[in-house]
Amino acid sequence: MAHAEPLDAIKEPMQVKDGNRKPRILLAASGSVAAIKFGNLCSCFTDWADVRAVATQAALHFIDKASLPKDLILYTDEHEWSSWSKIGDTVLHIELRRWADIMIIAPLSANTLGKIAGGLCDNLLTSIIRAWDYEKPIFVAPAMNTFMWTNPFTERHLMAIDELGMSLIPPVAKRLACGDYGTGAMAEPSLIFSTVRLFLESHPNAG
Repeated sequence: MAHAEPLDAIKEPMQVKDGNRKPRILLAASGSVAAIKFGNLCSCFTDWADVRAVATQAALHFIDKASLPKDLILYTDEHEWSSWSKIGDTVLHIELRRWADIMIIAPLSANTLGKIAGGLCDNLLTSIIRAWDYEKPIFVAPAMNTFMWTNPFTERHLMAIDELGMSLIPPVAKRLACGDYGTGAMAEPSLIFSTVRLFLESHPNAG
């Protein structure tokens, strides 16, 4: 896995109408046990797209960095201001927002869902969302306990992100990591990949 060096890899201007380049996909993981599948998710996209990744501090507890594709650049909160020392220097969450054609948050935890719905931006991931250009697509794949998924706050938060134009890839029912059975497990990485790829191939000007 490549270290998150700096912004050289993401500073080149986007060429949205250049059909010869791969789509630029920003994959993000928040703090759910489903983040153990993040390496698999990244691998699904890397042959087809130019991929960068973002993980919250909580997500890092579950991500096996050895499972990530070798050349993937993973950005974390510690990189947010590492390249900034004075006015005029690049700001990572802005550069990533400019670079990406599309963003996918998988897994989206209940906590990060609530932050996004409330407009909070206290880490790299949520700062990208707060600065996002909503002409560009965002997909979210929630993962949480069944009772968290059916909590009334979740419905309110999903309505809020729907109003922003985010596309939901719903969780599925299965035996969860906590031992409960019910809806709340993140959709499989292969389904997330096929959903996003089908969308982009049917909307060639998306982003």
